[in-house]
Amino acid sequence: MKKISYLSFIVLLYFVTACATAPLTGRKQLKLLPDSEIHQMSFQAYNEMLSQQKVVKGTSEAQTVQQVGERIQYAVETYLKQNNLSHLIEGFKWEYNLVEEASANASCMPGGKVVFHTGIMPICQTPTGVGVVMGHEIAHAVASHGNERMSQAMAAQGVLSLGAAFMNQKPTLANQLILQAAGIGTQVGLLKFSRDQESEADRLGLIFMAMAGYNPNEAVPFWQRMNAQAGGQAPPEFLSTHPHADTRINNLKKWMPEAMKYYNASPYKGKP
Repeated sequence: MKKISYLSFIVLLYFVTACATAPLTGRKQLKLLPDSEIHQMSFQAYNEMLSQQKVVKGTSEAQTVQQVGERIQYAVETYLKQNNLSHLIEGFKWEYNLVEEASANASCMPGGKVVFHTGIMPICQTPTGVGVVMGHEIAHAVASHGNERMSQAMAAQGVLSLGAAFMNQKPTLANQLILQAAGIGTQVGLLKFSRDQESEADRLGLIFMAMAGYNPNEAVPFWQRMNAQAGGQAPPEFLSTHPHADTRINNLKKWMPEAMKYYNASPYKGKP
């Protein structure tokens, strides 16, 4: 009985000490992995994913993804430097790819590895629409949501071994977890955290796109188009990993004055 209590105490202590305060949001995050480890896993999973899909090169859409990505990258680096938070992107290896895939999706894996599906481009419509998505997805990576999501999944799996040892012992599970960290997760117990992450990414993404010279007001019609694409159907918010469409749009409108200050000061304002 004493052994069980002692083990429980050690496990509890481990998770408590693994909780960190997110510098960008002030919210407590569970982070079981050092960023260097999760970046290594992310880069490996990203390259493997690209090897299994058709990467689009040389088209106007592919060029737009690359160009918008570079401007959002500039905005992120500038914003973090202004707030003495440049360490948050140490070890990032920025990359932007468009892949032939009909689903309307995009993601930024930990470490700055971005992939857009061709299926989301008609919904984006313009470089500004791409900026909405790019800012949002990169915000997830900058705010360490991938590390947080993977740590939550590891905790749910009862996995306490870390880093290279974990990857070598359970490579399939490690790969699944890193892909979940890019935005895939269904456990009801983790949904509240996912909604928090989505809202954080919405606000930060709005700032990043504005600093990159993309009009943040266009975020509202973009998310309205995304909702229409989904047929306007959504589960109750407490069973959804994303905020309800109305909640998201109301939040974006609430944050718009702050974003417009960044937009008006952007050296890219008015440029295509």
